[in-house]
Order: sequence, then structure tokens, then C-alpha cells
Amino acid sequence: MHEKLEGLIAQPMIYSLPNWTHNREALTAILKAHPNIQFVSVVAIDLGGNDTDEKIPVSLFLEDMEEFLTVGVQTDGSSVMLQGIATLNNAKVDLIPDENVNWIVDYNYDHFHDESGLPIGTLRMPAFIEHDGKRVDSRSVLKRTVEYFTKETKRLLVEYPHILEELNIPSYEDIEEVTLTTATELEFWVKTPEDYADEEKLSTSQMLKEQYWKRTKGNVRTALEETIILMEKYGFVPEMGHKEVGGVTARIGVTGKLNHVMEQLEIDWKYSTALQCADNELFVRELIEEIFERHGLEVTFLAKPIEGVAGSGKHAHLGASIKLKSGKYVNLFAPKDMKKDYMNSIGWGALMGLLKNYEVVNPFLTSTNDAFNRLKPGFEAPVCIVASVGHTTETPSRNRTVLVGLVRDVHKPLATRLELRSPNPTSNTYLTIAASYQTMLDGMKAAVENKMDSKSLEIEFSKKAGEDKFYLEKDRAYRSEEDVFEDYSEEKRNKMFGRPPATVWENLKGFMNYPDKIKRLFEGEVFSDTIVNSYTISILDKWVMELIGRIIVDNMELVRNCKKLHGVDNVTDLDVVNWEKINAMRNYLMKDSLETKSLFTQIREAVETENYDLVSKLQLEMSEKITLLKQLYTIYRRNLLIEENGHHDNYKL
Repeated sequence: MHEKLEGLIAQPMIYSLPNWTHNREALTAILKAHPNIQFVSVVAIDLGGNDTDEKIPVSLFLEDMEEFLTVGVQTDGSSVMLQGIATLNNAKVDLIPDENVNWIVDYNYDHFHDESGLPIGTLRMPAFIEHDGKRVDSRSVLKRTVEYFTKETKRLLVEYPHILEELNIPSYEDIEEVTLTTATELEFWVKTPEDYADEEKLSTSQMLKEQYWKRTKGNVRTALEETIILMEKYGFVPEMGHKEVGGVTARIGVTGKLNHVMEQLEIDWKYSTALQCADNELFVRELIEEIFERHGLEVTFLAKPIEGVAGSGKHAHLGASIKLKSGKYVNLFAPKDMKKDYMNSIGWGALMGLLKNYEVVNPFLTSTNDAFNRLKPGFEAPVCIVASVGHTTETPSRNRTVLVGLVRDVHKPLATRLELRSPNPTSNTYLTIAASYQTMLDGMKAAVENKMDSKSLEIEFSKKAGEDKFYLEKDRAYRSEEDVFEDYSEEKRNKMFGRPPATVWENLKGFMNYPDKIKRLFEGEVFSDTIVNSYTISILDKWVMELIGRIIVDNMELVRNCKKLHGVDNVTDLDVVNWEKINAMRNYLMKDSLETKSLFTQIREAVETENYDLVSKLQLEMSEKITLLKQLYTIYRRNLLIEENGHHDNYKL
């Protein structure tokens, strides 16, 4: 250890501290050798996915390190998303550092240390939130998931030794540990500040496939390269950065630099353990944002920043492996013969468990109005509870229209995993991963305890709607190798795979409508009624506040900007008819009278009476009407030679 510590201390800048350094001797030596690391911060994650940050001087940390690491930092929890837990009359929470994961040094490249000339650093320690002696944060939920999943998997291997044979493991005694291997991909938009999004140009560029994997230029290229280089220094092992499908070609301004930048990018990096994966992604997001901002670009991680253009996803890769005492790793889902079977029985069980119980997983993945804007047919985002495993065992699944895809390589069994395609950049990664593995475990238990082999489970999974099987629901189908959007009508999709929720409220009702499924989350005391209720209250409050305070306000501005543009000259009867349709729509949306109330007013009143079923219904109608209004106004403007009252596009990214 001393040699490793000396090597770490000798580095001019330290980017991460592995868990073997989390003791008084090592930390004191490292921090004193690197005086530019001036602060420490405990980073806890509330149930909304928000992270805490403080600036605690290193000098104070060194004075009382033992208490800091064991007791943590005390603070007020009533102002974070722990509704119903940390209340005004019982708000005290403790932020307790997690000593078992990597700690990161976050550097401020706008602030330099006087003596060394190096940027000022903050040692960020991932932490848990404790309230009344119980851990109630997102990280602790995922930690309990990992512990329960590994414990139950080991139990299955002991009680059902036929699984060991499937995994080609001679004896349970050969096993050292079970590990969850998890990864995320991150998509995001970058743009020049104050630029407006031209929906028509962006949509055309996407249809013409002008952007995907194209060469980056100017400050976008520089920022992307700098991000990947820094990710390597932090040990995240970046695998690729590239342009995504969205965007338009930037223009060169009078200064010789690119302006009017609007591009969608994606960055991928190597998998890690479940908790470390979520911690890594949190910091990578912040790294991306800060680097691109230093290069004069705004970053948005919204799921659907621009209507009519592909949104941003954050696919989650879910796998598990067994480490043998010999040092060899065995994939928990891969079959003995990759050319004969898609997965082994545990893998099939994991896939079936995730899909069967998805109604209680989805509220953690899709929890905002913005997220639901992304989940619409035609933009490669999944809307149905359905999976693809591939047409044959030798032909990997490439179906981008399904919720879950099986990722496998005949020549690399260790790469076998499930790809969950519905998460977006705003999804709480900790709770997404936790809920997914909890439900996967339910299917694994069913498959193993019923002693079903791989072929039998493939038949079970490939069932048609109406067929009664041992685990999956009778009225549902779960597999499709076809294009879900092109080959099935909406009516047929809903009949085969279930009607997907269309609003935040419809999604949250999954917790109430499926009491048997939510029990899967409570197993092993991973989730609890308290945590699910707190999460539900938080998301519900956010939904209605955003609806009233932002969406309706933005739509009012849009309605006002749809002005009459024609005069008496160069006008046709078509212009008059088009405008009458537009004006009627404007009045229906926004204008009250003594006899009728506008749609906006109806929504406000439904929110006041907490009639959330009605709020949800009216929100869908508003979304449909606003989309139609935009279309009508575009058609109207196309036929005008002169716009007498001017026009202002208000569709901002």
C-alpha cells in the first residue's frame, strides 16, 4: 500500500481516490501533498435525484476526520426532495460519506492556488442521507438492492445446484462474489446561447440523416475532446463520443468562429459496479456541462428539448457476473453455448421479471412532463412493454423500437446484458437501476425455482397475447423482432403490450394499481412505503407546479404570438379561412367568457381541487391542441407574401 500511496502522492494532480485511501494516514498524506485541494464536499442524492454540495475547508476535515467519516455532516433535510420524511418539525438529517466507492477531486479551472498555480480542488465524497437512524436517500436504496440481489443470487445457487451446471461452475465453493455490472450512455444537446431552435430545419436535417456520426467542428469538437481526455484522467474509461441524430450545421460568424451551433451529442464510457456506475454518471454530467460552458456553449440534458426532433436518452445496461476464486469471471446471463441459446435460465428470468413488473419501475424512469414528450411513436424512444432478443441466436438484436434489447456477442459471453432504452438524462439513475434489478430478481427466482430450462423459458417469453403461461401475464405479449411502430397499429400495440401511460399522473398510478408488483420493490427492505410515498409526493408536486407555472405560461405566450399577419392586400380566401381556424383555437385554449372557460382555466381549476385524473386528461388535450395550433400557423404563414404584423418564433431550446 505504501508504494501505491507514494505513487499517488507523486502525481502533479490527483483526480480520484480509490477506497483503499479512505483512512486517516493516506488522506492526510495526500491532502498535505496537494495543497490546491482546499475543500471537501459530501455528495448525497435525494429521492428526486438532486445532489448536495458544500465547501468544507480541508483544514477542518483534517482536524476531525474520524468523526466526519463516521458521523457525517448534519444539515436541514426539509428543503430537499424527502417529502413526508424530513419535515419542518423533524428536519435534521446526517450526510454520511460512503468509504467503499471512489472519491473524486473536482477542479475549478477558473480559480487557481496561489503557491502551486494549480486549479483549486474539492474532494467530493459520495454519501448517504440518514434520518431518525434510517437511510432514506437514492444511493442507500441502490446499495440495499446490490446487497439483496447478491445475497438472493447466492441462495439460488446453493439451493438449486442445476444452475451451477448451466453456468459451467463445478461447485458453489468456487465462487468468490456476485457483482452487478452496470453502464449508462448519455445523450445531450449543446447550442450557442440565446439561439432559437428552428424546428422545421432540425426536423428536415434529421430526416435527411445529415448529423449522425458526422465530424464535429470548432468549439464543439474542442469541448468534446477535452471532456473525453478528462474522463480518462478520472478513470472513467470513455469508449466513444459522437454526434447524434439531432442538429443543424453551424455557420461561421464575422469573427471567424462558428455560431448558431445546435447539435446533439452522445458520450459512452465503460461499465462499473452498480453504485459506482451511478456515481460516475453524476460527475460526468457535471464535467460535460462545465467544459462546454467554458467553450461558450449551453448544455441541456432535457429529454425532449425540441418538439418534432429526436429527444435525448440515457440507456441503462444491466448485467451481472460471478467472480470465481480462480480470478475468472462468468456472466450470470450467458448460456453455455452462445450459438444454441440466447441466454441461460437466469437471464431469461431477469428479462421476464423486468417486463412483467415494469409498471412499478417506469415511475422512477419517466417522472417529468419533458420525459413524456420524448416517449412518442416515431422518434426511436420506446413506448411499449416489449423486448427483442434477435431473429436468431447468431444474429444480435438491433431493434431500436423496443423497451428492452438483449445485447450479446457470440464470441464474447461476458458482454451479455439487457439494455433498457426508456431512461432519459433526467431519470434518477440510482432508483432506475435499483427498481430494475429488484424486478429482474423476481423473474430469476421464478425461473430457477420452477426449474425451467433455457428453451422452455424462450417459449414462455415468446408467448402470444391470450396464452396462459407459468409467470407472464395471460393477456400480454412480450417479444417482438418487428418494428413496433411501423408493423403494428396503435390499437394493436395497446392490445398486445398494454396501453402505455401518457402523463406523469398516469405513470404514478402504477404504484397504486399494481399492489402485487410493488411488493417486488419492498423485498429485502430495499424500498419501503415511506420511500415510495415520499417519491410519489415529490414527483406529483413537481408535475403540477411545472404544469401551472411553466407549461401553461409558455403556451400562453405561444398563443399570443400566433398573430394575424395578413392585411387587405395580397390576401386570399384561404388566408382568411386559415386565420379563422387559428383564432378559434386560440380562444378555445386561452380565452374565458361568461358562459365558457378556456382549457387553460379548466386545468388550473382541476389542479386546485386535486382532481388529478381530470388534470391528466386535460393536459393531453392541451398538448394535442398546441401541436395542432403550431401546424395550422405554419400552414397559414407559408401562403403569405407579406407579414404585416411581424412574427416572433418562440420555440427556444
